[in-house]
Amino acid sequence: MPAYTLANVRDAEDSAARRGLEGKVEGRMLRSLLDSQELGISFFRYAPGFRSPHGHHHETQEEAYVVVGGSGRVKLDADVVELAPWDVLRVAPHVVRSFEGGPEGLELIAVGGRRPEGGDGKMVPDWWTD
Repeated sequence: MPAYTLANVRDAEDSAARRGLEGKVEGRMLRSLLDSQELGISFFRYAPGFRSPHGHHHETQEEAYVVVGGSGRVKLDADVVELAPWDVLRVAPHVVRSFEGGPEGLELIAVGGRRPEGGDGKMVPDWWTD
């Protein structure tokens, strides 16, 4: 394996488009493009005012999110937290999370650590619907 890997976020497939969320959410996962065993980097863009109705959590993987554009909110279990540019949010694996774009939308870089083979994310449908 080479000592480094360079990838561009735009080279990763928009996985949200496959789930019928085109125009509402953009999601690009770069772990495979980076050929990394230790960390995953992803980019997410939420349209203005769009709230993801489903949440997710992990079995073992801790994540951090960096707000790189716009603003919004995140629901973390029962708490709703405001997000502003350059906020960094760490989320423990067991916490269910879901995001909502603010008036100008929300852009995030997500960083995750080592994950079990096949991933450990668990989807929670219809979680932030109120």
